[in-house]
Amino acid sequence: MNIDRIPLPPPQPPQAPSDAELAARFRPVFARIAAGALAREQERRLPFEEVEWLRAAGFGALRIPQAWGGIGASLPQFFALLVELAAADSNLAHLLRGHFSFLESRLNHEDEATRAFWFPKVVDGALIGYAMAEQTAGSTIATTITRAGNGWRLDGKKFYSTGTLYADWIVATALDGAQVVSLAFPATLAGVTRLDDWDGFGQRMTASGTTVFEDVALGDEHIVRRFDGKPPGGYHKAFLQLVLLASIGGVGRAVLQDAVAFVRRKTRAFDVAGESRPRHDPLVQRVVGRLASLSYAADSLVAGVARSLEAARARIVDGSADDALFTATEIEAFQAQQVVIDLVLQASNLLFEVGGASATSEARRLDRHWRNARTAASHNPAILRERMIGDYHLNGTAPAQGGAGAPPAREEETAPPAPVDVQPRDAVT
Repeated sequence: MNIDRIPLPPPQPPQAPSDAELAARFRPVFARIAAGALAREQERRLPFEEVEWLRAAGFGALRIPQAWGGIGASLPQFFALLVELAAADSNLAHLLRGHFSFLESRLNHEDEATRAFWFPKVVDGALIGYAMAEQTAGSTIATTITRAGNGWRLDGKKFYSTGTLYADWIVATALDGAQVVSLAFPATLAGVTRLDDWDGFGQRMTASGTTVFEDVALGDEHIVRRFDGKPPGGYHKAFLQLVLLASIGGVGRAVLQDAVAFVRRKTRAFDVAGESRPRHDPLVQRVVGRLASLSYAADSLVAGVARSLEAARARIVDGSADDALFTATEIEAFQAQQVVIDLVLQASNLLFEVGGASATSEARRLDRHWRNARTAASHNPAILRERMIGDYHLNGTAPAQGGAGAPPAREEETAPPAPVDVQPRDAVT
């Protein structure tokens, strides 16, 4: 028999890693990160070493398909790990937001040549940071690129450059004349200056400060996209929001962990003579029970939206996704935003009910949990998203149509639309 003539079965897609495999790979790293979280907060020490631990473990390649040498984690697995990382230190989860957002877009909207450029770099350890926002008088872009021979020159200043100080590549927006362009280029190019001037009271080690571009020489290959008309549909905005919610949800877990550790060590209680065990006090038990419940609820909401993103991703792959799906997925993420923020802020305040005045010690810095959650929650203000949700339910207005602030102008009142299905998990499975 000629073995060359035997028909071979088609190649099977590689299996996604199991939850147990991912836990075994990353939980030891998370434990090391958690062990130094308090000291980093007290010293405001930027976590360069901890970022290197994550890089060495392959965390940045979680969403890269196994066919490209990545880990191939699903979206539910990815966000579950991100919450665990945030419980160890919410700064670390937050500072990788731009990295994972950029790669998710490459998974969904780019051709194979683009994947061939980016995915091997990330598998080899490259990290990507965003430098998008600017401190201008309005929501405008002042950063520009101009032609210079066969290349380009980039000039401008960005703020809220979360994670860029730790990154190998920078993704930025600029104007070429009146056209907005997306750029990606090495962070170490001449003329790029990354400053540690973030002065927020929370998420203090995310390096969300200034990035300056002064006559930076770029090539055509550094232009990722030119924006003409309506951007392609997708779950990008929901993904970005869910990274923040995972960071906040991780804070909720850290609150519970610190409350339990604090109470177990205590041997005295207010208004109780002599030595006592507050861990056996029904009132303290009730507070810890409430903290556990708040954390559970936040985790459940994050996990639910992650499942919806995974279902939307499957619809993109099989070609059946549409704008209605993407809008419903965005609305689900925005609704979760309203609740997760409230749950974790409640928990980070309630934490102090387990310990009296000793819980406020600067040596413990338990206030960092509220500060971190409040700061992460201030991205994409929830009140604006709440209005979008209401407009969607009342009038069927997709979030992108309503803008970020005031509702769109209407020349005349019209009858409200028919009820809209806002349960994407049911719609896409």
